[in-house]
This record gives sequence, C-alpha cells and structure tokens, in this order.
Amino acid sequence: MSSSPSLAELSWTEEGQPVSVRFGDIYYSRHDGLEQSRHVYLRHNQLEERWRTLPAGARFCIAETGFGTGLNFLAAWQLWDSTAPVDAHLHFVSAEKFPLAAADLRRALELWPELAPWSEQLLQHYSSPAPGWQRLVFDGGRISLTLLAGDALAMLAQLDARVDAWFLDGVAPQLDPDMWQPALYQQMARLSRPGTTLTTFTSAGEVRRGLIAAGFMAEQAQGHGAKREMLAARLTDQLAPSWTAPWFARPTGQPLAAREAMVIGAGLAGCCTAWALARRGWSVTLIERHPGEAREASGNAQGILYCKLSPHHPPLSRFIQSSYAYSLHLLRSVLPEDGIGWSACGVLQLSGNAKETARLRALAEQGYPTEFLHGVDAAEASAIAGVEVSEGGLHFPAGGWVNPPALCARLLQHPAIELKSCSEAMHLDYRADRWHAIDAQGLTLKSAPVAIVCSAGDSRRFLQTAHLPLKSIRGQVTRLPVTAGSKALRSVLCGEGYVSPARLGAHYVGASFRFDRSDTEPSAEENASNLELLTSLSPQLDSALRSGAALLPETLQGRAALRCTSPDYLPLIGPVVDAEQFRQDYAVLAKDASKQPCNAAPWHRGLYINAAHGSRGLISAPLSGELIGALLENEPLPLPSDLVRAVHPSRFLLRHLIRGT
Repeated sequence: MSSSPSLAELSWTEEGQPVSVRFGDIYYSRHDGLEQSRHVYLRHNQLEERWRTLPAGARFCIAETGFGTGLNFLAAWQLWDSTAPVDAHLHFVSAEKFPLAAADLRRALELWPELAPWSEQLLQHYSSPAPGWQRLVFDGGRISLTLLAGDALAMLAQLDARVDAWFLDGVAPQLDPDMWQPALYQQMARLSRPGTTLTTFTSAGEVRRGLIAAGFMAEQAQGHGAKREMLAARLTDQLAPSWTAPWFARPTGQPLAAREAMVIGAGLAGCCTAWALARRGWSVTLIERHPGEAREASGNAQGILYCKLSPHHPPLSRFIQSSYAYSLHLLRSVLPEDGIGWSACGVLQLSGNAKETARLRALAEQGYPTEFLHGVDAAEASAIAGVEVSEGGLHFPAGGWVNPPALCARLLQHPAIELKSCSEAMHLDYRADRWHAIDAQGLTLKSAPVAIVCSAGDSRRFLQTAHLPLKSIRGQVTRLPVTAGSKALRSVLCGEGYVSPARLGAHYVGASFRFDRSDTEPSAEENASNLELLTSLSPQLDSALRSGAALLPETLQGRAALRCTSPDYLPLIGPVVDAEQFRQDYAVLAKDASKQPCNAAPWHRGLYINAAHGSRGLISAPLSGELIGALLENEPLPLPSDLVRAVHPSRFLLRHLIRGT
C-alpha cells in the first residue's frame, strides 16, 4: 500500500464552485451540477423505477469511481429515501484518489441547500480521509457509504461486493488516463451481476470500446445541457472468473430459514457483533456467563483509542487504521461525549527511544491529514497535554478514551437484542439446522441458525473452534486518585504504557503484560510497574499525582483481566471450518503450495468467530462486528480482500498445511 493519498487541491470560481488544481477540471456543471448528476447517474441507471419495485428488506449496491464532492452519493440517497422500501438497505461504494478535506467538502456542498438534510449527516461524520477504507453508516443502517481513499483500480481490485449499478465518474479521460483503462473496466465486470447497469458523463470512444471488451453492452445516450452525449451500459457477457482460494470464499448454501443468531460472550466483540446484526434486522440473543455485559477484559473504566501504526503499512497497521476510523464513527453515532462515557480529548504517542522516534517521525512525514495525525515536538506536546512531557511524538486529535461498559450497555439497548446473563455455554451442538448452546448440566440455553463465538480465550472450549491458536495474556491497570495538579492533564499520554485524563475523580495508568500468570487477582507488583510507566510518560504529572496521598502499590486499586490474542496479533473474524476435514480436503497443499483446489471449504454452516482482539478491542471490535454482519448478509465488505484474508480464522490451518507443521 502506498503512503497517504494526497488531499484534493482546490481553487474556487467566482460562483463558489470547486475546481481541481491538479487536473484543471471543474467538479460539476457550471449551470446545474445536481441536475446533471440526476440525469446521468440516476435516470440512465433507471434507479427510480428499480427502487420502487424492490422487495421488502432488499439490498442494493452502487459503486462509483470518483467520490469528489459526494454530490452523486447525496442525490442517490435523496432518491432512495423517497422511493425504496423503508427496510431496504443502500450500499454506496466510492473510490477517490484525491479526497476533499472536510472543510472543502462543507464549502462545496453549501451550493446545494436542497440536499442539506442529507449532506449535514455526511458532514457530521466525514473527516479528511486517511489512506484506505472508511465505512460510514447512516439512518440506522439504511445507508452505508464505503469510501476507498486511493487509486480506483487498486481499490476495486480489493473489493468484495456485488454491484447493481455503476457511476463511472471522475476527471475526464484525457486528463486522467491512469484511471480510464481496460483493467478498470475488467474489475468492474468482475464485481457486477448479469444485467448490472453503468453510466458515465463521457462519450469517449476509447471508454465505450473498453467497456464492450469487458462484457458490457455500451451505447451513446442523450447527455445533459451542453454535453450532447454520454454513455449508458449494461453487463451482458460476464467473463469467466479466475480461480479464487476456496478457503477464503464466502460460505454458500441454502438461505437461512430465519435471520436469528446467538452470540456467545458479551464483551466488546460480542456486543458489537450483536448490534451490527440487530441493526440489519436480525433477532439476536447474547449468552453471557456473568450477571451483565463487559465484566472481563472489556470492563475497565477507561479504554484508550490507541492507533499504533507502522510507516511500512503491514496488514495489522492497515487493519487498525480502518478500524480506528469506524470506532470513532460508531462512538459519535451512539454514545454522548459527556466525559463519562467517552471523551475525544486526543491521544499523544510519545517517543521513548531512538527506534520509536524514527517510527513516529516516518509516520508524521507520510502526508496524513492533520486531523488524523501530525507530528509534535516536546513543547507542542506539553501544550496539548496540559502537563510537561519530555518527548515529542504524534498527536491524534480525534482519539481519546472510552468507558467500554458504557458503550456495551448502549449497544445492547437495541430492541432486537436479548441478553441472557448468568448463562455459560460449554458446548455447541448442530442439529435440525440450528446451533444449540449447551450448559454444564446438558441443558440447551438457546438455539439459532447462526452462532457467533465471541468468548476471547475461552472460545477454544468448543470442539468446533478448539483448533484456533488463541492465547491469553494478563494485564492490569491501576487507579490513581485525582489531585489538584493532575486535573491539568487534558490528553491521553501513550508510550510504553498510558495514562488517561481524569474520569469521575480518578486517572488510570497501565497496562501490564504478564505471560506467567493466568489469574485475575490484582497485584501490588503490577501496580508498582504501572507507576514506573507513569514516571516515563510525564515526570510533572507523576509528581502532581504523588502530591496527594502516598501512592503505595500495595494500597492502590488495580484491575486485572486476561486479553486474548493470536500468534500474528490480528484478530480472528469470520466463518469457521471443520478443521480435520479441511486438512484432508486440502492435503495437496502440503506437497505443493501452488496447487489450486476448487472444492468448497468444509464450513460449519452458520458458525462464525470474532475473537483475539488483544489490547485493541476498542479499536477493532466495532469494525469486526460490521464485517460479520456484511458476511452474513452478502453485502459489500468493509475491508479490502487482503485484510479480510489476514483476519480470516482459517489462515492458521492453511499456514500449518503449507509448512507441514
């Protein structure tokens, strides 16, 4: 993956219309850009007629090259609201190599007051996009926007979706030949269904010929205004698909009899999964062994929205970045920022040694939008934090802290979710097309066609998931009473550990990592270790906190829990296979990893897992729930295909087969 895509450079006409400085091209018609959008993209894709005849609960997917000012998206959303069934879902996927800064987008959309009810919702959650994928959800899930910030061809090559209509937009072909090329049209054909429609404002012969070569029937149509001609197309000849790895394919089979699921475990992963399904119209039962939600690793008073990235963009870094953006979007949507449930106070990642200084400097130099991250020296970091720090680093202005139990409780308020507490599932049994959760006495706690295991390290207790390489790591946070001087801390400080601004009279510092203990009894030893982390973050804050009562490790309150992680530190999200059958079916890979078997993976029908989020659950759990929901509903996935494979539960079985281990 390349470094950050550049934000669009704009100039403005006297009428207030945006012009791309890079391409010297205006974003929309000088006369009536909104009407042009409706003419080219809505009418010639016959969207009003198609949407009025959609069945209840239908899904419809539009994909676009060139998000620009979002005008096409907003025009489509407006039409959807007036024509589609109230329980139908519109998925809009748009690639944009040079996205607009948030301030520029607001200025551009002020030209269209008619769209204000929709544009204000977009602007409330839009931030100047960092590279990669961002999923935004509006109107209770009725509208989803997946914004792909980067080169259109590269982004669409990683898209897993079935598109119903294409908006082929963007800069004119003669100005941006890198986008308008045969490989792009072939990717569009790959992602389309037979009969998928496509429209574009251009009538260039090279575009028409490229579309025909990719399997589209393309014809010239009446353009809008001074533009006499445009192109309208329909996919008629789908090219033979290339081989794809069956172990990473979506499970197929007969449709489920009911949209009903049980989720085992009511921590962050379980609550986010349940909420993602409930807002899609599913009936969900959460099975939890404790009296309530978020009682284990998700039960800390303050969790940090900590986005540790690498300038080399490995899968973990890219996954964290997309997840961070979605977590912030979810928080803004469902939880009041009141300083009790959460606070977007910002996060400072401070350098602690030469290696860390080099990593943070490399990230700061990659051209990320400043509202996502920017570099700061020690003086700037001290001014942001409100206390003196001795090192510079990175500032994430939108980050902060969250009370995970408050988030879980809010998500579980959805009327389609039932929490079945004080109930411990010990076994899973599949019979009569339903999964049955069985307790220690052999009684069925709940049955459903779909089961999602969200039980962290205890996910291995089930026979079907016992092969997964999950490990638990103990961690402890320490509560520090607030003092008059410590109240000055305004931002989260992160280094080897973290310390948070005050919440309800206390700061929290941590967290320890212990591999030699698996209990959850707080220890004075780990309190002492956490106090050392505090000293390294800010000696001034450390002194302020010690100005009150003596901070004695043996008397401080601590909270210990077990995090669950995997060998590659990425979570496990997706469908579960029969491990022994998998080894038999794909045994040929042990002899020759280049073989391309075609037999479908031996899925456990309707069984999924969402676990191993480690210390990043606040970042990764919300998007992981969204991924599970998209898989079950056959929707466009919220992550690129390579990252979906990177978090797939079968990846370890595959590696062991190939390596012969």
